[in-house]
Amino acid sequence: MPWTLCAEPRALAPLRLVCFPHAGGWPFFFQSWSKELTDFEVHSVCYPGRAEPVAEEPVRELVPMARLIAEETAASTDGRRLVLFGHSMGAIVAYETARALEARNCQVDRLIVSGARAPQLMAAGSPKVPRGEQAVIETVTELGGTDPELLRDPDFRELLLPAITADFEMLGAYVQTDRAPLECAVTALVADADPRVTVAEAAAWRESTRGPFRLRTVPGGHFYLASDPPFDAVREDCGR
Repeated sequence: MPWTLCAEPRALAPLRLVCFPHAGGWPFFFQSWSKELTDFEVHSVCYPGRAEPVAEEPVRELVPMARLIAEETAASTDGRRLVLFGHSMGAIVAYETARALEARNCQVDRLIVSGARAPQLMAAGSPKVPRGEQAVIETVTELGGTDPELLRDPDFRELLLPAITADFEMLGAYVQTDRAPLECAVTALVADADPRVTVAEAAAWRESTRGPFRLRTVPGGHFYLASDPPFDAVREDCGR
């Protein structure tokens, strides 16, 4: 499987937007974004075990996965401006992907991170990251990232819960290995009622770049973007 999927290719769109889902997230979470973001060709990252083949072994290390995503993304660069958007765990994967791309001299126009603490605040073994299947189920139910009906389905749990649990294990083991700032612009989005991320923790993303930084506070909880995607923020901060 390729690392990214594009439901609606747009060769003439001036920007490529690569979207990174949350822990346990599917690429289809961003499938509808292309209809609103008409100046963007929208790609969604597909973590292992989220599409065919579903039985694909989950990834256990975040940074090596980000480097593989960067390798594929760099190989398909075509001169268009590149924007990375990541939500929750996806924000950290997008950040590490941006670092890997810049190390390859592949320019990232902007990194947009949503619902995530800054990477320097992440600590291995953090109590904010659930451990074990029951804790994961309780967390995703609380935050609203997965349909509760699916979580009660024993077939769904048997098939996909291992991949979701592996995502949280991978996030829980993550530690930023280098403080060298990015060159690209960074936007940090945080919801005013997010129980997992404070405004101060989102504002700390300012340290992640030498480029322009913008902090945006939006209404809602951790999964505010499920009902109110930040299309205006993406357009405005990317100059579209």
